[in-house]
Amino acid sequence: MAINPEISVVVPVYNEEAVLDKLVARLLPVMDGLNRSYEIIFVNDGSKDKSAVLLHKLHHERPDHIRVINFNTNYGQHMAFMAGFEHVRGDKIVTMDADLQNPPEEIPKLLAKMDDGYDVVGGFRQYRKDRLWRKLVSKLHNRLRAAIMPRIKMEDEGCMLRAYSRKVVDLMVASGESNTFISALALLYAENPIDVPVKHEERGAGESHYSFYKLIRYNFDIITNFSLVPIQIFTFIGILVSFCSTVLVIYMFIRRLVVGPEAQGVFTLFAILFLLMGIC
Repeated sequence: MAINPEISVVVPVYNEEAVLDKLVARLLPVMDGLNRSYEIIFVNDGSKDKSAVLLHKLHHERPDHIRVINFNTNYGQHMAFMAGFEHVRGDKIVTMDADLQNPPEEIPKLLAKMDDGYDVVGGFRQYRKDRLWRKLVSKLHNRLRAAIMPRIKMEDEGCMLRAYSRKVVDLMVASGESNTFISALALLYAENPIDVPVKHEERGAGESHYSFYKLIRYNFDIITNFSLVPIQIFTFIGILVSFCSTVLVIYMFIRRLVVGPEAQGVFTLFAILFLLMGIC
């Protein structure tokens, strides 16, 4: 393998012992068939099964092409990608999931677009094989993101089968972001991005690691990380509460002068409390 291969593939792994052999059996022939120098970086994201053992074995079988990064605990998919980015040596970097829902056979399609001059190539899944509720959550969030984050333009933010230029990856690493969504972050630095349709398959084995709660939290993180809209909404609510409280304070002051003390100042106390809440 060349000291600086042309292509780097980064694959986070979390409890994927049942599918790793299948993944490598499909991924290696695809990369070999490109006739271009490459490396595959597996990031073991604190797996509790035998994934670490299998990755160690794969590295010793193909040390010229397979590298492994081990986390001592689970930090999350996007942190795993960022760790891989810190160690890539290629000029073109491909990311994908380990569960085989991203078919490795689609990688040449992404690289062909990069050869055409695009610096970020995002895949969007055709005929998704996910459960109905996952499709609905993804569809709703894609629409919400497009509405409040117009500068982040991507067809399918949940698809991790993507390709990035080395320049974009280096900028992401230099940003120092430790809790981010790499697909959106990359588009902030991209000069010529494009989305292409890719196939989507059933998981090679096991169940998705994203529960309904994790998907909602993950989508919330994207919105709060890349948009000022949530802050603006809460700021507007605070201003509105403060304004209404000020009006109430003035009203209670005038009423006290006209009517006299009532209820031992309870309503005045509430008015001042709401005013302070709005300011905070």
